[in-house]
Amino acid sequence: MPSAESTQASPHEPGPVRPTREDKVAAASSELIGGPVGRHALLGTSWWTPVRVIALVAIGMFALGLVQKAPCYHSAWFFGASSQYTKACYSDIPHLYQGRGFADGLVPYFDKLTGDMPYLEYPVLTGVFMEVASWLTPHSGSIQHQERWYWMVNAGMLMVCAAVLAVCVVRTHARRPWDGLLVALAPALALTATINWDLLAVALTAAAMLMWSRERPRAFGVLLGLATAAKLYPVLLLGPLFVLCWRAGRWREYRMALGGAIGAWLVVNLPVMAFARDGWWQFYNFSHDRGVDFGSFWLIWSQNSADPPSTDFVNTVATLLVVLCFLGIAALTLMAPRRPRFAQLAFLIVAVFILTNKVYSPQYVLWLIPLAVLARPKWRDFLIWQACEVAYFLGIWLYLAYTTSGDAHKGLPTDGYHWAIAAHLAGTVYLCAVVVRDILVPDRDVVRRAGDDDPSGGVLDGAEDVFVLGAAARPVQYAAPPEGVQVEWGGRPEPAPEDRSL
Repeated sequence: MPSAESTQASPHEPGPVRPTREDKVAAASSELIGGPVGRHALLGTSWWTPVRVIALVAIGMFALGLVQKAPCYHSAWFFGASSQYTKACYSDIPHLYQGRGFADGLVPYFDKLTGDMPYLEYPVLTGVFMEVASWLTPHSGSIQHQERWYWMVNAGMLMVCAAVLAVCVVRTHARRPWDGLLVALAPALALTATINWDLLAVALTAAAMLMWSRERPRAFGVLLGLATAAKLYPVLLLGPLFVLCWRAGRWREYRMALGGAIGAWLVVNLPVMAFARDGWWQFYNFSHDRGVDFGSFWLIWSQNSADPPSTDFVNTVATLLVVLCFLGIAALTLMAPRRPRFAQLAFLIVAVFILTNKVYSPQYVLWLIPLAVLARPKWRDFLIWQACEVAYFLGIWLYLAYTTSGDAHKGLPTDGYHWAIAAHLAGTVYLCAVVVRDILVPDRDVVRRAGDDDPSGGVLDGAEDVFVLGAAARPVQYAAPPEGVQVEWGGRPEPAPEDRSL
């Protein structure tokens, strides 16, 4: 399939969507680099194609995130109880090098650890990633020297994941390659990329979304299974995909995707399950037994209640809330006037899991960034959400600085941290609300307004419905779009022959 950057529009096919023409915020922001490209600019004739530009921007932003961690790299990880929090440069990676036995050459899941955590508490593919980084780390010199090296090796591997992530998002919506800039320039990506190992699962999930958009369901399933072997959340995407395939009658493709996901997950997990069962279970036991923790509305409740909810209660209610939300998303999918786009539902299901979960670590924002860009590629809404996430990023470290600085009380007190949590929750709910609005009123969807149906939908793109409920069976009532020309969803309006702006 031709790549987004090399495909030339035919006289009857619209070319790539130019964000500086379609999005006011993007147009205003482009003034920093000279403004929107004019109609007489020669496009498609340079080495600087969208995918290359965006990959380099993503690497550059990732590098800025490494610079932001520099105060901790030099001293704050090793000296002072709260300095890594006051400087907002904390990372799990150097601390777990020794804390999870990599410094001593222990094998994850097989060798038991000393301390409160008996085995490595990460899914198997993430454990493999951590072990490979340990092999590449020089095991000589002081422990601080080794921990710095371990963080740098992991950072290099995670930088590759960030580049893969950006490229996959660029290529998923072939006519909207410049939407990938939202991923590359996301401040939360730069700030949280090296806190933990989540970027591995995020990159694999983005690659899976790309494969589905290219009508390769088995490859989608394999990559999603690998992503689930690195982090649990990607398996949630199989839920909305099931309902979409139900509405479109695409059962064969769904079975291929499901089979690929199960097979890939088993290939990674079965050896550890068979020979290190206790170590394999540690991730799931830890996830179940972990109490209410940072970033969740449950924490606000617990810290403001004389009778805080128990862990079992939170587990039960959080699971029930996710199930109810999934049923709501399923009903929305079957009753919407036009079948929702896959990326919209993928974003919603992961977002509700985050909103209802008993913990929200700051790097969890990485799960949503590519899905948000594919679901709602609108610069204003994306930047509003990112501002809320940056506020939370600063809030959690200042709160930890406050709790670890003793009587000095350097940082943000509990009430202030609750406001930071509220900002994160509000920003995510806001983005969910505009995505739901786009589903209910599809002519407000910026992707469909450009004439596409579901560019990330693969076999679902332009497919006929075979099962709908309620409002979906009635003629569509169009709402007046706030800007631009109303188009028929999935149609191919011919562009003006003179329009070549970026």
